[in-house]
Amino acid sequence: MKPITTGVLLMGDLPASDLASLARRLEDWGYDYIWLADERFFREVYASLTLCALNTKKIELGVCVTDPYSRHPALTAMAISTLDEISDGRAVLGIGAGVSGFGELGIDRDRPALAMREMVGLVRNLLTSEQVDFQGRMVQFSHGALNFTPIRADLPIYVASNAPRGLQVAGELADGAIVSACAEEGSIDYAKALISKGTGKAGRDLWEIDLVARLNCCVSNDGQVARNAVRTATIRSLPGHLNFGTAAGMEVAPALAASLSQMGYTHNDAALADMAQRVPDHIIDAMTLAGTPEEVAQRVVRIVRRGVSQILVRPSPSGESGIDVTLEAFATQVMPVVRRELD
Repeated sequence: MKPITTGVLLMGDLPASDLASLARRLEDWGYDYIWLADERFFREVYASLTLCALNTKKIELGVCVTDPYSRHPALTAMAISTLDEISDGRAVLGIGAGVSGFGELGIDRDRPALAMREMVGLVRNLLTSEQVDFQGRMVQFSHGALNFTPIRADLPIYVASNAPRGLQVAGELADGAIVSACAEEGSIDYAKALISKGTGKAGRDLWEIDLVARLNCCVSNDGQVARNAVRTATIRSLPGHLNFGTAAGMEVAPALAASLSQMGYTHNDAALADMAQRVPDHIIDAMTLAGTPEEVAQRVVRIVRRGVSQILVRPSPSGESGIDVTLEAFATQVMPVVRRELD
């Protein structure tokens, strides 16, 4: 079993001074990673991660995630290598298919698994080669190079997906796979089976892949308060994760499934409020880490024993409590129990 690490996923919704303060506290609480989303149209991800780098000393700094469409992969290679230099080798690149802002930008998300595959290929080539000519079907780069030498040619690249082809790409090419809404053993087994198709094709072992469980999280002494806090985040992610829910034995009522099929991606919580109240607790438990410290700890233990090597929490505030309360509780009340159980 790999040593378990912990990370925090943040949006670009915090003012700069608040983000800098939180980054320092996350490092003090013992988190291993800060991941920031490249999400439209929040604060810019690389500027925000640079701020985190300048306010911390050792915590890893990841993009979770960027995509092949909204920014050319060569520009991503340039940006992540610059962040790696500023942070003295602490940068991690997460790549996904993307979704937010595509309508506003007029972007078609065509052939996402192939686009991610080619993005990984071009970024790796730019990190390691003096001259690159890359002519893929989705990504092209003609006879060019970075005009500086990255400090690490082997900068870690993770692929985030809950789709079969995306997870196969992760197994074949990436250093890690980021899967969401997978708080049950069945969903972890499902993800590993898909990743294994990629590792098998590449002649790799599954244990080489850092398996990251990205989970909406709220920790409270009142477990029901915690579950209520993640309902809106759960309904937002549910349409894209029904395959994982099925693998975990999760049942979705037909009326709710019909509503989900008509739902578009949005950050407008008010627009999701009514539907969120229809999400039953068994779905919350299958897809999130929400509950009392003991409940959350036992769920973490189960999925780590199934092969998860990093727990990546996306905190939700509860009632009058901000995300700091959950993040401190997860680090100081949940993870000590987890580590004792796993020793």
